[in-house]
Amino acid sequence: MRRRHLRGVMAIERQVYPRPWSPNLFLSEMAETRNRCYLVARIDRDTVGYGGLICYGEEAHVTNIAVGPEHHRQKIGTRILHDLMQGAIEMGAHAVSLEVRVSNSGAQHLYEKFGFRPVGVRKNYYQEINEDALVMWVDDVHRADYAKRLRRLMEQIPEGIRP
Repeated sequence: MRRRHLRGVMAIERQVYPRPWSPNLFLSEMAETRNRCYLVARIDRDTVGYGGLICYGEEAHVTNIAVGPEHHRQKIGTRILHDLMQGAIEMGAHAVSLEVRVSNSGAQHLYEKFGFRPVGVRKNYYQEINEDALVMWVDDVHRADYAKRLRRLMEQIPEGIRP
């Protein structure tokens, strides 16, 4: 993610999250290139989605992933998560975790396609909306069978969303 994309990222961030990150938080995260991966999805010059991940040794954590509501159901989130997972693997991760609102069944379904499974609940994690977070986890992302899963998922993405 480049600094010039920050305005579009912030617009989506304010649309989809009740407690959006600040521009300074994004900038500080992007400055840590050694163990972080931040991506932006664009259509022409418009930012339509983004995602981020942090990796500590063999564990990675998806910090955020969002697609502008007008671009939902176009496989943009699938592509972002695919590339984040690739980034995690390249940084040496063996497992990846994330949190998702318990009411966000669409996102949960996407994460399940990537092998994530529920492992716990963080009560009132999203305090602004009084909602719990479902903690999801996937193991063994560094193995060859997981690489096959990623290839199959990429094959399902329309041509314009692929690399």
